[in-house]
Amino acid sequence: MSGTTTTTVSPFAVRSVGARQLAGTGTLLRFNLRRDRVMIPVWVAVTALMVLSLPGSLESVYSTPAERADIARQLLANNSLRATYGPVFSDSIGGLTAWRIGGYAAILAGVMSLLLVVRHTRDEEESGRQELISSAMVGRRAPLTAALLTALIANATLALLIAGGLAGRGSSGALALGLGIGGVGAVFATLAAIVAQFTESARLAKGLTGGLLGGAFVLRAAGDSATNDGSSPLTWLSPIGWLENVRPFAAERWWVLGLFVAATALQGRLAYELAGRRDVGMSFFPSRPGPATGRLRTTGALAWRLQRGAVLGWSLGFLAAGIAFGGLTKGAADLVGDNAKTRQIIERMGGQSGIEDAFLATMAGLFGMVAALFIVSSVLRLHAEETSGRAEPLLANAVGRLRWAGGHLAVAFGGTVLILLLSGLGLALGYGAEWGPILGASLAQVPAVWVLGGLAVALYGVSPQLAMTAWGVAGSALLLGWIGPALDVPQGVLDLSPFGHLPKLPGGGMEWAPVVMLTGIAVGLVAAGLAGVRRRDLST
Repeated sequence: MSGTTTTTVSPFAVRSVGARQLAGTGTLLRFNLRRDRVMIPVWVAVTALMVLSLPGSLESVYSTPAERADIARQLLANNSLRATYGPVFSDSIGGLTAWRIGGYAAILAGVMSLLLVVRHTRDEEESGRQELISSAMVGRRAPLTAALLTALIANATLALLIAGGLAGRGSSGALALGLGIGGVGAVFATLAAIVAQFTESARLAKGLTGGLLGGAFVLRAAGDSATNDGSSPLTWLSPIGWLENVRPFAAERWWVLGLFVAATALQGRLAYELAGRRDVGMSFFPSRPGPATGRLRTTGALAWRLQRGAVLGWSLGFLAAGIAFGGLTKGAADLVGDNAKTRQIIERMGGQSGIEDAFLATMAGLFGMVAALFIVSSVLRLHAEETSGRAEPLLANAVGRLRWAGGHLAVAFGGTVLILLLSGLGLALGYGAEWGPILGASLAQVPAVWVLGGLAVALYGVSPQLAMTAWGVAGSALLLGWIGPALDVPQGVLDLSPFGHLPKLPGGGMEWAPVVMLTGIAVGLVAAGLAGVRRRDLST
């Protein structure tokens, strides 16, 4: 009878296989951090500054414990405000800071994380660079590991800045808030890594993950509108709801942070398993082949086909947000009451008219500042099409550069009008007032948004290497308009933003001179950018 041969696999061999799969992770991580040496610091700094600038503003508005206790009671009883910001668990300055800005800072951390992960995974595969890198001595799981580590480093830095900056308000509360915001970012980093396995398009991966982030906010809002203590099952289904249930500055629940760790670990493991079951460049849901005969006959139709998903998403988001903030208008006016400082801040942002008109004008202005992010993103789609190599074969045909660029710019500038119109419609529906003045206030933001879009066109056309700085300009305008009035920033500094020159509508008088001036500046910037596109070589 023949004997049986047994093969024993050494644990050292198993570890060696694992090490080979991660080979090159450190090099790729350093490369990722170098590529993001501007994006990560700017995103982290802006988000941290939003959080750290708020306590001083709150302290100046609600200077006594009695005022803070009174406003906390009113906030807790207002289900519309709970849906927008969450419940208040403490009337301290730290507790009010966590209530007012914690959820929105977590959303920004989530957006930053999904952009980083998709950029260094699916975007690299879609462009073909990942296949080139994988042909060298790079492990199969090294790119995904490096991408996740990049996002985790960014979130850890953000958490440390918030914890350190708020330590004076209570070290344990500051640490809980910082870790909670960073935890939300980590959850959506690993979620983006999973989504990136299912689609061949980086744009679609970003859109789907962004949709899941929006869904998390909706779940949290629905749960908090029904309960005032964060106990709704809908709230617990959302990572943003986990953040509020950590209860920073209010008898912290440290065990809730374990949910972030568990979700990050489980999602990360799933992403690794999925990545190991497909080829580089492929996905579990491959793109469907198009028709044998193309149906897009113009460059404008192609641009709309490429950007219609983004326009639709922004439109629905602005309409829903407009309805929500319109419904808050009367409640916000009641909360302001006789607080002179709060009234002064709102009137500085929205004009000297009645408090409700000033609040609506403030909301219209904030929608305009956020719309600047849309127009910059839409304009820079030209840059993505060019650097990915998709523009070159198109322009090799009987298609001029100006026609090609003009299609995308029509979507960018026309889409801006659409989403702002829908935001005004939402405000009017939520507030229940006459539509005309509110729609006019929303459309009055268009020239300022167009100026920032025109700047993006000029940077892209004249010097593509500087095109991404348009994000920094748009972000600075948003930050300046959002927190500048609360920090008593001089008017001369506020006027550096194009939004500082717009008439305060509704309630104020219409001023055509700044509107015409800003529109002219926007036209000049677009013309300069198109001239640059026509004359320079394509980037590769």
